[in-house]
Amino acid sequence: MPTRDLTNDDFQQVVDDNDIVLVDFWAGWCGPCKMFAPTYEAVSEEHPDVVFGKVDTEAQQELAAAFQIRSIPTLMAFRDNVMIFSQAGALPQSALEDLLGQIKALDMEDVHRQIAEQQQQAN
Repeated sequence: MPTRDLTNDDFQQVVDDNDIVLVDFWAGWCGPCKMFAPTYEAVSEEHPDVVFGKVDTEAQQELAAAFQIRSIPTLMAFRDNVMIFSQAGALPQSALEDLLGQIKALDMEDVHRQIAEQQQQAN
């Protein structure tokens, strides 16, 4: 599945409606972003079960601010509406593939249990 542009208007809906969403925060003037784009696009073609979103931080400044993007490219991963990964910097294709394997293998019941326990401890 090709990458898709995400905006402030549709970001949350895409995360809510899909099991796994990867998001590349980028900008047109960013050299490393331009170098990472073909890798991101190629991996997206190999994983039709994953939504590969792109957020242009110049056009979507409110969204970039909401996620406190300080460096680009920044890659985030959401599974079952939970942000489970966030890292600045471009990844080589093998590392991106490995990350996807880890995301798909994650025991989300355990993740949701841990979140519930943390929320109980905070209260």
